[in-house]
Amino acid sequence: MSYNNIITEYAEDIGYITIDRPKKLNALNKETISELHDAFEEMEQEEEVRVIIVTGSGEKAFVAGADIAEFSDFSEAEGKELARKGQQDLFDFVAHLSKPVIAAVNGFALGGGLELAMACHVRVASDNAKMGLPEVSLGLIPGYGGTQRLPQLVGRGKALEMIITGGMISANDGLSHGLVNHVVPQDELVVFSEKIASKMAKNSPLAISAAIKAVNANYQESVNGFEAEIDAFGSCFGTDDFKEGTSAFLEKRKPNF
Repeated sequence: MSYNNIITEYAEDIGYITIDRPKKLNALNKETISELHDAFEEMEQEEEVRVIIVTGSGEKAFVAGADIAEFSDFSEAEGKELARKGQQDLFDFVAHLSKPVIAAVNGFALGGGLELAMACHVRVASDNAKMGLPEVSLGLIPGYGGTQRLPQLVGRGKALEMIITGGMISANDGLSHGLVNHVVPQDELVVFSEKIASKMAKNSPLAISAAIKAVNANYQESVNGFEAEIDAFGSCFGTDDFKEGTSAFLEKRKPNF
């Protein structure tokens, strides 16, 4: 499938998605959000892909926010629909993907860009990255899950400080607060992300999918995360991956998932 605003590539068991709007600092517009949904869906269905890495083109920005010109004249109803559709089509979709997604955050990750990174399962930032949710400076609040996922990652107090001031934090500050998993020099960003992806790709895809579901269950309203874990744990016993994994362990060989 061809796209106007993103680039997709495949290499062995890793799928790569690059947001490619450098003149707009890779800002998210409706078309880009739709294309990202299609690309993630395509890679989830591609059996050979075990892990997905998403990044931005160039060295300045991962995603420097949403394309404000698209919604500057929206009504209340249109604003709600914008947030609802965006969350359903992309941000929640990525968070609940059955395959792990690594955000390789190169440069600015602001507004919708940080929200996309937070929806991913692991975040690796370049040492020049800057992250923030500046929506209050526009008379808005984050609408793509930022008010929910940021407190989950950094805690309520730090999240409120970031959201209410609208300020940016550095990659190292993000690391110290748990917003990102790793910080590396920019020229090592993709290679480092690939190393993590390779470790993931060696493990059982079915077990990874079950683990993602179980972890996410803890953040869903009216869902008992412990019960979700018990169910997911039990279901693993009925899979070929469990048989292969345990057989390989007992036979002292590497599993072939």
